[in-house]
Amino acid sequence: MLAVWFALNPVVFPRPAHERAWSTRAMLGEEQWIVDRPRDAALAVNAAASAASVIALLGARYRRPWPAGAACAAQMALTLVYWEQMARYYDRSLEQDER
Repeated sequence: MLAVWFALNPVVFPRPAHERAWSTRAMLGEEQWIVDRPRDAALAVNAAASAASVIALLGARYRRPWPAGAACAAQMALTLVYWEQMARYYDRSLEQDER
């Protein structure tokens, strides 16, 4: 199934027309961040979002709506923070390339 998604992904999501959109810059920044592998705050935010996801799944598994909902909200907020960091990372990498 994963191989099918990898094959379909470029067709379903073609290259963006421009790179001005925040979401595009976030995804391109994440790709660059994964290649560069810096040890920065984004690593901690990503780890915290992953931990919140596990807590949300456990809360759902044990039918604990309040912990599951709080962890889900925390995971979503942390993911948005992470994406903002990735968009900034992309912008900084463009500035460095221009120098």
